[in-house]
Amino acid sequence: MAKRNTAARRLLAAGALLLTLAGCENSATSYMIEGSQHALILVREQKFPWDDELKQSIIASRLPSCQKRVRIHPGPTSLVEMRIYVAGDRLWALHQGNRWYLAGTEQCLVQDWDNPDGQPPGALVGSFVLKDGAPAFVAAATAN
Repeated sequence: MAKRNTAARRLLAAGALLLTLAGCENSATSYMIEGSQHALILVREQKFPWDDELKQSIIASRLPSCQKRVRIHPGPTSLVEMRIYVAGDRLWALHQGNRWYLAGTEQCLVQDWDNPDGQPPGALVGSFVLKDGAPAFVAAATAN
């Protein structure tokens, strides 16, 4: 009888763990610059479903030269659109909410950017948005 109770408790604990993890978001979506070897990738991670903020990172990648993951400011559980603008040669400005970032793929660096006038430095490339309930990159021709 004791073995049956122990097995039942383990089964209930495993089921509760699966339900807890089922509500978490762990996603990545990419803007392919020159094929899959050159890209900017937005990664969002939620440890527990009751967390109201998600960890966010940008991966700047230009393989085989460099690849670096940089944590940026956390975001809400509902993805706030992140617009991507051309800012120079292998340089992009990312705008999400009231925050700006610069991402470069020459040395694969990402940093906060104090953009005092709030104006984009160049043409809109596209945006990371929710599409059919999942994060996706949408090119500027069809971006919001």
